[in-house]
Amino acid sequence: MNPFKPIKTSIFGFIKKTIMAKRIINNYQDFEALQGKLIGVSDYITITQEQINKFADATLDYQWIHTDPERAAMESPFKSTIAHGYLSVSMLTYLWFNVVDVRNVKMIVNYGIESLRFQQPVLVNDKIRATVSMHDIKNLRGIAKIQVKIVVDIEGQKKPAYDAIVTFLYHFE
Repeated sequence: MNPFKPIKTSIFGFIKKTIMAKRIINNYQDFEALQGKLIGVSDYITITQEQINKFADATLDYQWIHTDPERAAMESPFKSTIAHGYLSVSMLTYLWFNVVDVRNVKMIVNYGIESLRFQQPVLVNDKIRATVSMHDIKNLRGIAKIQVKIVVDIEGQKKPAYDAIVTFLYHFE
């Protein structure tokens, strides 16, 4: 299947949703063939107030700009609550696995994030997605160290929420 050809689901001829097929990766060579290329684009996911509140509970970061919709509507320059920056970053793994289906793997390690740059906040109920391209790949004695450039954009906005170089280690079988 062509990973860049959208799959359209429909009911009675009306398009309900367009999704991109996941890129299937079976081994190091499949990753290597993507050097410098677009890997794929994730589906959009909505960031809800419930997610923001749960993240506040997990991190003990209860700033009103995140957790108080009434105050944010009155006092925030955004007129809305905003997601914690690190909440949107924590979505990287979900967004990555929305783009790829990596098979024949014993273990995956989230190894690091470099050059993370926030460009604009994610407001409550914004929809975000990731565009992923292969930045670099190295063979570390049988372990694939991949670095992907991920740009997370907000539906309807020209400027992305953030971009980063994310490093994963893949231990193939």
